[in-house]
Amino acid sequence: MKARDRAAIAVLRATLAAIDNAEAVQTDEGTGVSLAIETSPVGVGATEVARRVLTEEDVRQIVRAEADDRERAATEYAELGRPERAEQLRSEAGALLAHLNPE
Repeated sequence: MKARDRAAIAVLRATLAAIDNAEAVQTDEGTGVSLAIETSPVGVGATEVARRVLTEEDVRQIVRAEADDRERAATEYAELGRPERAEQLRSEAGALLAHLNPE
């Protein structure tokens, strides 16, 4: 990171956002919850919900999925005649996998 590799920084930020999204609490759509004022919770923190806690394996799966998405996109770009974009995506996938398996 000290070399200021902009591509690696961007892909790591995107992956951190994916992990953050995975920690979000799932909403129950269509549960019949009323939005009427009289049924709304009252008080400080009344509507706060604890975020999901991801295991290390959950995080690894998210990082692998992000790397796989970039590999698939790179293959598609290469087939469409965009080798420079394909190489960039492969570089991003490599950066993710390097952080996944630091050896």
